[in-house]
Formats: sequence, structure tokens, C-alpha cells
Amino acid sequence: MALLFVFYSLFFLSFLLVIRHFYHNALGPNPKVSYLGPKAYPIVGSLIEFMLNRHRFLEWTTELLSRSPTQTVTHWRLGRVPDVVTANPLNVEHMLKNNFENYPKGPRFISFLHDFLGDGIFNADGDTWKIQRKTASFQFSTKSLRTFMLSVVQSEINQRLIPLLEFVSSSQKLIDLQDVLERFAFDNVCKVAFGSDPACLGENAFLAAFEEATVLSAWRFLGIVPHFWKVLKFCHVASEKKISDCVRVVHVYANGIVRARYAGMESNDQDLMSPSAADQMLGSSDKQMNEMNGQDLISRFMADQRFGSSDELLRDVVISFILAGRDTTSSALSRFFWLLTCHPEVEKNILAEIQNIRETYGHGQNFGYEELKDMHYLHASLTESMRLYPPVPMDSKHCLKDDVLPDGTFVGKGWFITYSAYAMGRMEAIWGRDYAEFRPDRWLQKGVFSPVSSFKYPIFHAGPRLCLGKDMAYIQMKSIAACIIERYEIKIPERQKDHPYTLSLTLRMRGGLPISLRERQESIAYGDMIDGSDS
Repeated sequence: MALLFVFYSLFFLSFLLVIRHFYHNALGPNPKVSYLGPKAYPIVGSLIEFMLNRHRFLEWTTELLSRSPTQTVTHWRLGRVPDVVTANPLNVEHMLKNNFENYPKGPRFISFLHDFLGDGIFNADGDTWKIQRKTASFQFSTKSLRTFMLSVVQSEINQRLIPLLEFVSSSQKLIDLQDVLERFAFDNVCKVAFGSDPACLGENAFLAAFEEATVLSAWRFLGIVPHFWKVLKFCHVASEKKISDCVRVVHVYANGIVRARYAGMESNDQDLMSPSAADQMLGSSDKQMNEMNGQDLISRFMADQRFGSSDELLRDVVISFILAGRDTTSSALSRFFWLLTCHPEVEKNILAEIQNIRETYGHGQNFGYEELKDMHYLHASLTESMRLYPPVPMDSKHCLKDDVLPDGTFVGKGWFITYSAYAMGRMEAIWGRDYAEFRPDRWLQKGVFSPVSSFKYPIFHAGPRLCLGKDMAYIQMKSIAACIIERYEIKIPERQKDHPYTLSLTLRMRGGLPISLRERQESIAYGDMIDGSDS
């Protein structure tokens, strides 16, 4: 059956290329049947162009959007409704805020990811989403969670990350920094959100299955033949068999977290240890975990009667928050460190800022919340890195009823509309002529970080679905970045001009990020730091 699939695929591709060649010869390089967007042909629409550019989908859509006067294009493919793609901030605000109810995720998006994410918050609409959002919002708004999260990050850095990096540095071995960051982030999200410690800086079969599930699920969005993935799923072959196998592993692990949390809650109800006795048995981070017992994210969902009776929904909540807490921060940090290796002046400025923080607050093992808050240049550098390499590069919505976007683009009922955060970070119309440059000082006003509209910079989404963990993500990223930069020089053995990516649900570096480390010797005077100019 696999051979037949390959044969028919090659035959179909050859047929489409013949059509493309015919129309190029008959109509010239700019056929009259094309419209604003990808080059289109009778019957097949823009399918040929899509097939030829699918492997570089983000770059292709960026090129199309940058050529459009409105930063919006419309295209259609054989067997599919039209699809609108935009990088226009006014359209993004209209879709994510002003006309929010008209643009849910929709049945197509949800069906693509339902096997993997189920009805979790990031794959839900309507009341299902609202209930989960409300429950999670209450937890993320508490100061105690921020304090707990910072304590967990500091504990992970001191007890696991630094010892690992010291070994790598002293042994002069190469290490995949992206892999380390993913494991680190996974430990953090499990501790903070679920009250469990997977100690994942070692090997963990779950992570391999989780990563493959995210990659294969994402490719459903880029299918050439609509709904063909459902045929493969029904036959349980090819990529759909792999997804099924990986999702099974993911579900078993997530169900285990839910069961363990139930057991922990029951145990605490029956035999609650006194705080003084617990403090003698637990470390500083673990003491706070004990104090937060029952207050973690999954416990709040369990306490809500609308969720507590549904183990399946609790499992989906666990998977969604692992995806959000692990993949996004590790993706952002990996690209950030990669960018630093070819921008030594940015690294020098960050080092100088760290030294100034040390001189102001004193030398301690960790950076506290106020210290991290005062790292404006580091904050700007991370933000600039995510502008060029957003952890979630695109997001798609479903139009419920006919609408006209602020730039005049018509969107029909049932159409898909996608905003590309990746393309938005590369629009001269948004960022100016130096849009392609990595320039953190564009975010600084007299040395202080100055944000822009989330509709111009939708890295953490925007509107009612704005990322709840945005502030915590920055705390985690700044803690890790400051810790590593202060202690080590990072070298990449064979640095490429633009390291290729793997188009997953998040933007990962293909092949990881192999690095070597050398313990830092020099000290940068704060006065040597280049002041951030007004942007």
C-alpha cells in the first residue's frame, strides 16, 4: 500500500507540473488568472506553488506578505476553501480582539490536534475554553505562584543545570543546548503546574514521543490533499501510525500525573505533616512545594467539579500546559543563544548589565525577582530574538460569518484566516528598514524596556487569549540566560548563517544546538555597555 501511495503521489505531482508548465508557456510569467497572493492556475489554484514551497513555508509566506501592499494575501487550493494569511497588525487586532467571537479556532484546527491535545485549553473553543481559562487565570494571578516558580527555577539551576554545564565545560565535550533547555523547561512546568518532579535532565522516553507527536501533528496543517491524513489514520499507516503510537505514550504519562496528583491529595487529607516536621525533611524548593500542595494548577482543576470528574479532560489540561511551558521557552532560548554567538556586542552589553545588577544588589547565588526585573537590556534581547524567531510562528482561525478586515480584505464564512508572527517580525512596514537586524536597543527608551502593542508583536498571542504565562516565561528565560552568560562563553563548532528549523507546533532548531562551553574569565565594566538608544 505504501508503494501505491508513493506511485500515485508522484503521478499527481507530475500532472500538476505539466499543468504549471503549460500555463507558463501559454500565459507568460504573469498569468492573468493570478491574483494578489500565490500564483494561481485554473482548477488547481495555488496548489502547485504550495507544493514547491511547502518545505520553506514560513519564508514563502513572508515573501508573499512583504510584496502585498496590505501585508495580506488570499489563496485557494483544489478541494479547499480560500485561506487568508496576514501580517497586518490592524487585521490581527480585529481578529484577536475587536471581532474575537467571529474567529474561533474552528473545527479544522481542533480536528488536526485533537488526537494529541484533546479538549485542552489550547485546542478548545466556546464554553470549554472559557471555563479552563477562568480556572487557570485565577492561579496565574497569584503572587505565591510567581514566588514558587522562581524558587523552582533557581533550584533547578543550582542543583541540575550548573553541575551539568560545569561537567561539559571541564570535559570540553559538546552538548545539545536545545535538548538541555527542553528538559529543563519540562522539569519546571511539571513541578510548578503539577507538583511532580520528573528529573528529566536524564533520559526520558516521554519527551521523544511528545516531540514527534508535535512535529507530525503540525504537518497535518500542510497536507497537499485535504483530509488525506484521515485516510492514513483510518488505515493506521505512515505518519498517522507514528502519531497514534506517540500519542499513546504521551497519554499514559499524562494520565500518570493525574493519578499521582489524586493520590497525593488523598494522602495529604488523611495524614497532614506539620510544617516544622516537613521543613526538616525537605529542601528549600521542596519546602515551598509542600506549602503550595493543593494549590498547583492541576489541583485547582481537580477541585473544580466541572473538571474533577473527567480524567480525560484533566489529561488534556496536563498535555496542553506541558506544550506551553516546555516547548515555547526552550525554543526562544535556543535561538537567543544562537544569535548571541554572532553578536558579541549584545553579549557584552548583557554581561555589563549583569555586573551592574551585582554591584547594586550584591553577589548572591541566584538572581531575585527585583534583580531580574531590572535587567532591561536582557529583556530587550530576548524580545528581539523572539521577534525574528517566534516560538509559535503562525496561528490559524475559522471565520464564522462573512467579514471585511480593516485593510479591506474580504473573509467569507467558513474561510480560514492565519496571522504569521514569523512574517510580522520581518515586515519593513512594521519595523523599518533594519527589520532583518538583531538590534535589542530598538526596544529601549533611555535604557528602559518599552513594549509595543501585542497586535504588532503577537508572540504571546493577544486579546482575550493572551498567554497567561507571559511574565513567568520571561522570569524563567532571564534566570537561565543570566546564569549561563555570567558563567560561560558559548561556542558553536560550525555556525551556519541561518540555522534551519523544524516546523513543529513550535519553531525548533533542526538538529539541535551543539555547543561547547568555556568558563568565563573576563569582567565587563558597566560603563563599557552601549546605552540603548530611543527607538
